[in-house]
Amino acid sequence: MNDKTWLLKERQKLPLDMKVSMSKERIKEWHNYWKGKVYVSFSGGKDSTVLLHLVRSLFPEVEAVFVDTGLEYPEIRRFVKSIENVTWLKPAMRFDEVVKKYGYPVISKMQAQYIEQFRTGSEHMRELRWYGKVYNGTLNYKISEEWKFLTKAPFNISDKCCNIIKKNPIKKYNKESNKKGFIGIMASDSIQRKKQYLQNGCNAFDLGVSRPLSFWNDSDIWEYIKKFNTPYSSIYDMGCERTGCMFCMFGVHLEKGENRFQRMKRTHPKQWDYCINKLGCGKVLDLIGVDYKDAYPLFSGTE
Repeated sequence: MNDKTWLLKERQKLPLDMKVSMSKERIKEWHNYWKGKVYVSFSGGKDSTVLLHLVRSLFPEVEAVFVDTGLEYPEIRRFVKSIENVTWLKPAMRFDEVVKKYGYPVISKMQAQYIEQFRTGSEHMRELRWYGKVYNGTLNYKISEEWKFLTKAPFNISDKCCNIIKKNPIKKYNKESNKKGFIGIMASDSIQRKKQYLQNGCNAFDLGVSRPLSFWNDSDIWEYIKKFNTPYSSIYDMGCERTGCMFCMFGVHLEKGENRFQRMKRTHPKQWDYCINKLGCGKVLDLIGVDYKDAYPLFSGTE
């Protein structure tokens, strides 16, 4: 374990009050460095909700920016509408248009990208994505053996959805506003986000991105919400733990118990029908072996 990894682990063990104080210092540094030309990237989820509350406890005038992808839960949209000083952005393409032109987001961003590159790339790219190569003693850059059968799927697969629908509107806003964003992500969210923190810390001034909650954990978010009586979206009280795009299939094969689509059928049947039948996500989930129907079917009364 190197020094940065050890330091992250030690910071993740700190009590909430100390984390709040440290995060506020990062927020002040960022706000002062950019002379107040900052905003909070606000998804309506619990993490960005806590971040916005924390930033506005110091600088009440800071703007929130919400990307209206059309894929949010209705409860998220209602919650965002209840917050003051929020700028709404729209992507250039809808989800159904992205799926039709590029393909479905399934398995993971990396695997979806590799599958698309295998199917559309040169012979060299096809060989690289099928066999991989050794880098630093580890075999990388290949389609997982488990998912190689998806190279013959009767539909397109792509990782482009997130860039087109979420990231591009923010990039355009950054350029036009000349503002620098706060983002409510944590190192504990994923390996990639941990790497980002270890490389850049909370405030990546050269990249124009601040992540002041990077050393927090999920439990800290809920402790903060409870301690400061912070309003949050009712979607969490309906059993949802993650509130990203409703129709995204990244990682659903890893979910235990009632998965996101089974829950959607129970809580949002109209959206479920549109996703499964109109958008065709049902055929994708069928192919990867993910059940999207009732997780807990009602007792029929027959033996």
